[in-house]
Amino acid sequence: MSQTSTNKTNTLIPILIIAGLFFIFGFVTWINGALIPFMKTINELTDAQSYLVASASYISFVVMALPASAIINKIGYRKGMSLGLIIMAIGALVFIPAAEARTYWVFLTGIFIQGIGMTLLQTASNPYITILGPMESAAKRIAIMGIANKVAGALGSLIFGAILLSGIDGIKDKLSVVSIEEKEILLNTMADSVVTPYIVMAAVLFVLGLLIRRAPLPHVEAEPIEETKDGETAKTSIFQFPHLWLGVLTLFVYVGAEVIAGDTIIAYGISLGFSGDEAKVFTAYTLMAMVATYALGVFLIPKYINQALALKVSAVLGIVFTFCIVFTTGFTSILFVAALGIANALVWPAVWPLTLKGLGKFTKTASALLIMAISGGAIIPPLYGSFVDNEKADLISQGIDEATAMAQASTSSYWILFPCYIFILYYAVWGHKLGMKKK
Repeated sequence: MSQTSTNKTNTLIPILIIAGLFFIFGFVTWINGALIPFMKTINELTDAQSYLVASASYISFVVMALPASAIINKIGYRKGMSLGLIIMAIGALVFIPAAEARTYWVFLTGIFIQGIGMTLLQTASNPYITILGPMESAAKRIAIMGIANKVAGALGSLIFGAILLSGIDGIKDKLSVVSIEEKEILLNTMADSVVTPYIVMAAVLFVLGLLIRRAPLPHVEAEPIEETKDGETAKTSIFQFPHLWLGVLTLFVYVGAEVIAGDTIIAYGISLGFSGDEAKVFTAYTLMAMVATYALGVFLIPKYINQALALKVSAVLGIVFTFCIVFTTGFTSILFVAALGIANALVWPAVWPLTLKGLGKFTKTASALLIMAISGGAIIPPLYGSFVDNEKADLISQGIDEATAMAQASTSSYWILFPCYIFILYYAVWGHKLGMKKK
């Protein structure tokens, strides 16, 4: 059992507060699905370049995770969460000059700053909710967080999809026929549409950052590492936990797969011939599949299935659904991309407790390493975009028209998910047991 400063403290209010935080960074994270085609249009980008939207957000987790751990060790979980929200508000404000200049790197800077804030928020909230109660039911608590996160993500993708992608098809058609001056006016007007929503976002984040400092969050610490007979701890270094490092790699490939499932589906739909208005709801399909599976996890874990079994089933489903994406076409293929939400939902909730188990005083450092693994979302989606660009170029060189080449390349490039889910399956079956003391 986790220990708190007041044993047996009621955890309902803290769980609700942390769920609210998961709602916030879910909302901010999953609007990337709408931002990618939006940025591609207003900045006239290639597919690979447009997926730098995801990279800018997720690479911040590599840069800031260990510093975030040090900050939280110094100021505590509550103040760390507050600081994270305020930094996210600053990042939102950067979108205003970015829109005025219509400069891609300034947009990416704003997204990166928001990512720094989310790193602090995640580094504090994930281990907090993991050790708030029994480790055996940690996946259940994290699944509740996932529901809040993905409901917010669905709302964010729908709201920002409506704001940013409304009329995008008509604008694309006009861009190919208007003069250079008219083209600049159209793109500048489209870019300005982000100003008001990001001002509102900044205000809300700043206020919440101030309010969280007064939130009733009890102090929690992980249980200490079991001592040997002579009173010395059996483990003296973070490098003595092989299951931790495999867990970090598992989260790395998982986050990459999750981001591909959520952030590419709108662009994928458009590549298959769906309009922007039709495709803007596709991210919500993925996220709602995740929410339904999270709810199932809350019911099943740990009463009916354990966390390792949930991870095994998730990995197998990911392999099956990826096969179906690559070997089907049209809306059916899109539905299988959305179905990856089912495969992805319980991976994060299962990996965290399996990885943090038995780490004792190393828990905060281990949590920072797990947060760094979120950088998989910065690396794997652009690889997908590069595969799409290269495959499309090859098909066009073979005489296939551009629209058909784009559709075929976008579909076949989802093969990148196969090795991701295979590694998750390895961790579920064997990896999480390596180095663990047998009882």
